Amino acid sequence: MKRKHSIIATLLSLCGLCGIGTATAEAQPIENPVKWTFTASGQQAEMTATIDGDWHMYDIGPYEGGPNATTFTFTLPDGVTLDGGIVQQTQPTRVQDEIFGMEIGYFAKTARFVQRFRVSPERAAQGKPIVIRGNVEWQACDDQSCLPPTDEDFTVTITPNKLATPTSTSVIPETAAPQEAAIEATETTDTSVATTDTTTVPGETSFEGLQQNENKSFWTIIVEAILWGFAALLTPCVFPMVPMTVSFFMKGSDNKAKGRFMASFYGLSIVALYTLPIAAIILITYFVGGDSVTADIFNWLATHWVPNILFFLIFMIFAASFFGAFEITMPSKLVNKSDSKADKGGLVGVFFMALTLVLVSFSCTGPIVGTVLVKSTQGAIWEPIFTMLAFSAAFALPFTIFAFFPSLLKNLPKSGGWLNSVKVVLGFIELALGLKFLSVADQTYHWGLLDREVYVALWVVIFTLLGFYLLGKIRFAHDSETKYVSVKRLFLSIITFAFVVYLIPGMFGAPLKALSGYLPPLSTMDFNLSASAGSGAASTAGGAVSTLDRSKIEGGAPKYSDFLHLPHGLEGFFDYRQGMEYAKAVGKPVFLDFTGHGCVNCREMEANVWSDPTVQRILKDSYVIIALYVDDKKQLPEADWVTTPDGKVRKTLGKINASFQIERFGINAQPYYVLLDNEGKPLVTPRSYDLDVNGFINFLESGLKAYRALPQSAE
Repeated sequence: MKRKHSIIATLLSLCGLCGIGTATAEAQPIENPVKWTFTASGQQAEMTATIDGDWHMYDIGPYEGGPNATTFTFTLPDGVTLDGGIVQQTQPTRVQDEIFGMEIGYFAKTARFVQRFRVSPERAAQGKPIVIRGNVEWQACDDQSCLPPTDEDFTVTITPNKLATPTSTSVIPETAAPQEAAIEATETTDTSVATTDTTTVPGETSFEGLQQNENKSFWTIIVEAILWGFAALLTPCVFPMVPMTVSFFMKGSDNKAKGRFMASFYGLSIVALYTLPIAAIILITYFVGGDSVTADIFNWLATHWVPNILFFLIFMIFAASFFGAFEITMPSKLVNKSDSKADKGGLVGVFFMALTLVLVSFSCTGPIVGTVLVKSTQGAIWEPIFTMLAFSAAFALPFTIFAFFPSLLKNLPKSGGWLNSVKVVLGFIELALGLKFLSVADQTYHWGLLDREVYVALWVVIFTLLGFYLLGKIRFAHDSETKYVSVKRLFLSIITFAFVVYLIPGMFGAPLKALSGYLPPLSTMDFNLSASAGSGAASTAGGAVSTLDRSKIEGGAPKYSDFLHLPHGLEGFFDYRQGMEYAKAVGKPVFLDFTGHGCVNCREMEANVWSDPTVQRILKDSYVIIALYVDDKKQLPEADWVTTPDGKVRKTLGKINASFQIERFGINAQPYYVLLDNEGKPLVTPRSYDLDVNGFINFLESGLKAYRALPQSAE
């Protein structure tokens, strides 16, 4: 979209009002393209603007020396005060304006704002609805001109909470308690006129989650989905399926045309397995309800021990087959039957291969799929389906190409048993990468079987054996004798042994950032040489060690800290309510981290971004960290169970946290970072997976700036 503002056009429009100019100034005034509707629900007012055609209006700013921001002013009766600032429920489009020399935000088509109010107990006890008068001022512009700033008076009638119709119980009643208590304890100030302070809670403009951007075009979202589909190939859950695909189609028919048809069917099966179930779930969720059930299904596939152990065993079986222990073939009866019905039998096998790929890859693609599903519960139907179609098509394309490739390999001469050597090498890779699934189950259930040093030790042994195999020192049953080492084998062995050397320091606490997504977190190590080097080394190397004031923690220690830990020696909380109470007691903002044991991107953020000394210093000194694991399987005491609005009882720590994230922020992807004030309100726009360290530092610093601007922070 073109930039919508011009200083010259604005001056000309203003001059037209003064009677200066040509016949244009004498023309009929343009009808303002912005129409407003004003409603109220409980103690909350909603102001919605509908913007015609190609016009737009600016967001709430503020812009000193810039364009005319949209502003709201309220005349409040006795006993009523503002509860925070204006919340922009519609995400504005932000651009860098060259004329003003600043970044500005604007709305097109529609804009929705929300203002909450506090009602004193005395006023609420009167038992009457409360009329609040307000005024909104805005400026409308198009590509060529701007209308003069316009304002409109309005009234809304709010209902104090004691009069409001009771609603369903909050997803996490205990997490809402600190915020509600703070509101009730805050002294109200009588005032006749109150102007919304847009700097008080600037971050609430994105309260609905980062995935919400109503101004994004449909095609922009489709392009993003395609890029995510290609990027998913590089994730630890997906990449190991490449050799399995190659091996499967190596045993295909000699008929080239048939092989290509089977490869095409393989790609279409992947697309169908992603899109059709998702479409069904979206439609059922939309027409019947029950988005929490949807989240449960995907969470189970990604983190439960049953599918993860199953995937681990599948990888081990494939690895053993690659080593020559046995051939993975269909039963002889089924093979004979497939000879008579070759097409049907072949297609069934290809379909189940595609099904295996989709299931195994879900641990990494789940957050992307989950984001689309959450969006579908907010009114969109067809857009998420087409988005998933674009994602799955891009995701399936490389595997379709890999399926074509083995049919071409079969035409090459099979000299020296090199094809079997390729399978053995792939077997070592399957053996190493299959450990990821066992690690996910181990982390979520706290078995303690595959801590980081054990995991790294296994990789050291596996890749050392691979290096010796490449040098011809190890032979398997189907290998041909290696009389000399070829140049290719020599270079591959050098790369392999170099990788082993890189791994060895990881046994003693080295971060191994390049592998952070594959390895268990550093906090699982029993012996960490870098952590035991002393506080002085920690401070200089960026290994921040946070010390909490135990006297201000209920129970003397953070809940669940006996089995949950933060990276890099940082200390924090793993229970939202306890963390918020501590933050209020010490007067610090909150760094809320939605994470998971099986979250690959979370580990990469911690290894590549959290490890930065400046990031650690800010987190240690200026924030209270609350890490909420959405996939932890720890079952809590019955007193801590939570009932969701749809009647589901959440018993495990992970399900409670996952439900809280969806209900509170409208998103279920991890990592997801939210900076909160002491009342649980976002300070700035939340942030998700982004390895830009400087951007993360700016994110943390902007949150501190917003927190310090709050009235209570000055006390």
